[in-house]
Amino acid sequence: MIARRTVGGGRVVRGRVGVSGGVGWLRVPVGEDAGRWVTRVGCRRVLFVVHNVTSATRLLDVLPLFHSDVRVQLFATCTGSSPFLAGVPELLAGVGVPVLSWEQAKETEFDLAVSASYGGELGDIRAKLAVLSHGVGYNKKLATPQRHNATTPQQSEQAPVFGLSPEWLLREDGSPVAAATVLSHPEQLARLRESVPRAAGTAVLAGDPCYDRILAGLPQRDRFRRALGVASGQKLIVVSSTWAPRSLFGGDARAGDDLLPWLLSRLPADLPADEYRAVAVLHPNIWHGHGEGQIRAWLDGACRAGLHPVDPLEGWRQALIAADCVLGDHSSVTYYAASIGVPVLLGAFPQQDLAQDSPVAALGRTAPHLDRHTGLRAQIDRTIAEHDPARYKDLADQTSSSPGESAALLRRLFYDLLGLPEPYAHPPLLAPLPLPPHTPPQLTSPVRVFTRRRDSGHPTVEVTRHAVPGDSPDPDITADAAHTVVDEETRETGRLALADIVVRRADADDLRLGPPAMWTAETLARYPYCGMAVYVDGPDRCVVGTREGAVVRLAAEREPDGRVDLCDPAAYASALYAWLAEGGGVPGELTVWTGDRAHRVTLS
Repeated sequence: MIARRTVGGGRVVRGRVGVSGGVGWLRVPVGEDAGRWVTRVGCRRVLFVVHNVTSATRLLDVLPLFHSDVRVQLFATCTGSSPFLAGVPELLAGVGVPVLSWEQAKETEFDLAVSASYGGELGDIRAKLAVLSHGVGYNKKLATPQRHNATTPQQSEQAPVFGLSPEWLLREDGSPVAAATVLSHPEQLARLRESVPRAAGTAVLAGDPCYDRILAGLPQRDRFRRALGVASGQKLIVVSSTWAPRSLFGGDARAGDDLLPWLLSRLPADLPADEYRAVAVLHPNIWHGHGEGQIRAWLDGACRAGLHPVDPLEGWRQALIAADCVLGDHSSVTYYAASIGVPVLLGAFPQQDLAQDSPVAALGRTAPHLDRHTGLRAQIDRTIAEHDPARYKDLADQTSSSPGESAALLRRLFYDLLGLPEPYAHPPLLAPLPLPPHTPPQLTSPVRVFTRRRDSGHPTVEVTRHAVPGDSPDPDITADAAHTVVDEETRETGRLALADIVVRRADADDLRLGPPAMWTAETLARYPYCGMAVYVDGPDRCVVGTREGAVVRLAAEREPDGRVDLCDPAAYASALYAWLAEGGGVPGELTVWTGDRAHRVTLS
């Protein structure tokens, strides 16, 4: 909507309500009288053109290439052409560069415009335009706005390949939209020459900055795993989905064969909580298309059972590096995982939505596919055990023809288009992947614990824990005994009165709860059927109160290198519960087995 307002002096300024979050055109550092107000004059103007959050993430990859250059003024705008506009204003505000309405951007002269997507009125920008891919090359078919009906499932195979077809790359007069079409590998150039020969002259091979950031982060794998709450010996499973109905997260809620409900129920049922850690990497279009609150509502049961949704802007690359297996689909995320040697299991893969000569389509013909009629754990374990990184070597080679070199190649291109010499005092650098915040698993669903004593000469108990939200049946596990653990912060509050163990997680000096010994006594009095109360006050320790009046501190021994054992201390408490239930006294030391991992726990 076009708006008019008056500013100082009664002059009328044209404006538009848009993703910049306000009404009116910028007056500084561009505008009719900007020269009166700017501090630095004569700067070259670089415009980052955002379509949605997805494309913006790739632009954020390359933004540091202009850092430290006082000759360049950066701007951002949004075309408004994408149906996924939610989240864009907040993202642009976080970047902190001036944001122009699309109308003002089209009427302002720039020296360079950089976009990570096609669509919208890119041809109207008054600047040399460089277009990057916002994924791993160009693979998917997507109808142009004039052919929007072709995106229905029955017609998608007739849609053009996004970014490698005349419908996207050429103006109405047949000339290329972009001055530079950035490609990461010659295979894309070969397809471009075949499909759009008129645009082939704009092609520039400049690597993949997203892939280079992943490669640079590989040495941080152990730190990323600890940040994601992955304990030593645990397997990290990344569930990854692109958007659209035929993606892993997609489906028809009316259909009886919808994969998503089955998958979300099988993750906690098939994967023991202490042997596997599951995180979800969802395409930004899922988050911003349906709404963050709705996505969290859909994932609520799975999250209470331990699933962790990863931040769609920054955290997904770190999750891939940390992963033991990616359960994915035809997304770039899945392809990047295969490229760095991570075992891949495909839960959905609509070949009809892809260019059949693309690398991503080849991944679908190479990687194993999920069978919902077979146990999820067995398939994940087989995918990991039988993985041969050489299987994806050819695909990895096609991710980038210049791994590790995109910063230098892209900056050279951008400055050539600007007509400026590069600032050689400052080398071209991409931002390193940040260390994610520590996010340990949060099991607030009731947990069924299966235990077995080992005859090893000293107190030893095997523990297998599964989150069982709602009225889920017990997993098919052979054990000596079983009991139920319920977190005091559970939403299933009715289960607390029937719990064998009630657990609370808080700092030892949390004044709302009192000291751990006080909380355990109050909890045992509040729930008369509870046999043990457990106060977890650290990543490797807890305080246990028993019905017999004992108050015991359990603490895991440190790793040989001094690091904390990240196993949930509630598992140690369950082992003690099982030991005491069979007539044993409180030992001075207890060995707790979770899967093939032994934890030595001292009791005092």
